[in-house]
Amino acid sequence: MSQPAPPNRPVYLDNQATTRCDPRVLQAMLPWFSEDFGNPHSSEHVMGRKAEAAVERARAQVADLLRADTREIIFTSGATEANNIAIKGAARFALRYGNERRRIITVATEHKCVLESVADLGAEGFEPVVLPVDADGLLDPDRLREALAVPTLLVSVMGVNNEIGVIQDIPALAAITKEAGALFHTDLAQATGKIPVDLAGWKVDLASISGHKVYGPKGIGALYVRRRPRVRIEPLFSGGGQERGLRSGTLPTPLIVGLGEACHLASEEMRADADRIAGLRERLLTRLSDAIPGLRINGSMQARIAGNLNLTFPAATAVDLMDRMPDLCVSTGSACSSAEVEPSYVLRALGLSDDQAGKTLRIAVGRFTSAADVDYAAAALAAAHAAASAASPRSENPAEA
Repeated sequence: MSQPAPPNRPVYLDNQATTRCDPRVLQAMLPWFSEDFGNPHSSEHVMGRKAEAAVERARAQVADLLRADTREIIFTSGATEANNIAIKGAARFALRYGNERRRIITVATEHKCVLESVADLGAEGFEPVVLPVDADGLLDPDRLREALAVPTLLVSVMGVNNEIGVIQDIPALAAITKEAGALFHTDLAQATGKIPVDLAGWKVDLASISGHKVYGPKGIGALYVRRRPRVRIEPLFSGGGQERGLRSGTLPTPLIVGLGEACHLASEEMRADADRIAGLRERLLTRLSDAIPGLRINGSMQARIAGNLNLTFPAATAVDLMDRMPDLCVSTGSACSSAEVEPSYVLRALGLSDDQAGKTLRIAVGRFTSAADVDYAAAALAAAHAAASAASPRSENPAEA
């Protein structure tokens, strides 16, 4: 099978790594880099007050998308910082004020920043517990109930997985956690703007989001901190006490305005986006399945965001496929270095072998993906797999590995 003609520009299907900043978001941001450059904390003069008003307007836009109170939104540099503040801040506050609970529960498929935050607390006297997932990538609620039999301080479960796109039942898991008297945190970086979120209705105490996963700018995110009942957390670093004393530092008005606009657009367009994206994903999957017998889909297809495909190929490594498709931007979802590719711990948690994980690609359709992009991707992947299969001395079906 011959390779399709290269496109005029790279075809981008890695929208879970990052998204293109929506042009409307960029336009909203631009004035705050130039003529409206005031410090939002300089409320003594008109330019400072104007910037402060823009920040608060953006805070309201974020809260609206999450169905939260505006006062519950704390701006951060992104979801990684928000996750660290939530997990370490809650634990350290509890330790300081005599809470005897030490158990902190998370899940094997969480983002590295959550797993590492929980592991770090092990050196501070806490008990990290990492729960497995089922083969579909979902956490069994009964397994959480069993872990909560030991008095627990905090549970952290992500809303949507960054590699396999599966959607955890956050309202149900949060309710189980609250019945046991523990705090519940969720990383919503991959869920925000893709699925409906209702933090006012869910029994969630802490939640993290990221701007660049929702067609906003990089370098900005937010942490939701429930007010009623009030959740108390310790700040991670000292400073001027901005953001209600939880996250000191001068706020980046342009980035915050961009996050607010991105959230506003998601509030208006999420359903239409999801319907269109799901159609493109099914078009891509149908063409790939027809061209490549033995293709394996990892994770639940029922509980899954519209744009994600995590696919194990029968006879070619992910690295070989990507080398043969320089104009197609997809990813392994693995930690790569110049020397080696480490198989994804998320795929291992689903039960895949290292060989299978090494033959897996994450493909993520997004707002700016076209039908032509999908058709090129299907043809390029099929041709690359055929060429790799022909060049390989033997192939292995992932179902038999």
